[in-house]
Amino acid sequence: MSQPSKVVVVWANGDREVAISMAFMYTLNSKLKEWWDEVCLVVWGPSAKLLAEDITLHEHIEKMKNAGVELLACKACTDSYGVSEVLESIGITVKYMGVDLTEFLKDETTRVITV
Repeated sequence: MSQPSKVVVVWANGDREVAISMAFMYTLNSKLKEWWDEVCLVVWGPSAKLLAEDITLHEHIEKMKNAGVELLACKACTDSYGVSEVLESIGITVKYMGVDLTEFLKDETTRVITV
C-alpha cells in the first residue's frame, strides 16, 4: 500500500476566520513546506459566496496559486450563488466536483480534510 502523497482540503465553511486560520494557512503551508507532494483546495458551498464577496481573500488565493496549489470549485455551488465567473477570474477551476471528490475519497494515496 502506498503512502498518502496528496491532500485535498475541502473548504465548505462560510466563516472568514476559519478560511484564513485553517483552510488557507494549512493549504499554503502544506505546499510551501512540502508536507505533501500534491496539495489541492476545493471551494464548496458557502465558501464560494464568501470568496467571491470578500476581495481581501483573493490575496490568499493568489499566494496559493503562485505556490502551485491546485484550486478547484464546485460548479453546482458556484452557479447557485451566481459566482462562477468571479472565481474563474481569480484563477480557480470551476467544475462539477461530485465525481472528483468521490475519486479523492477512494484513492489510497490521497487524504481529504473538510473545513
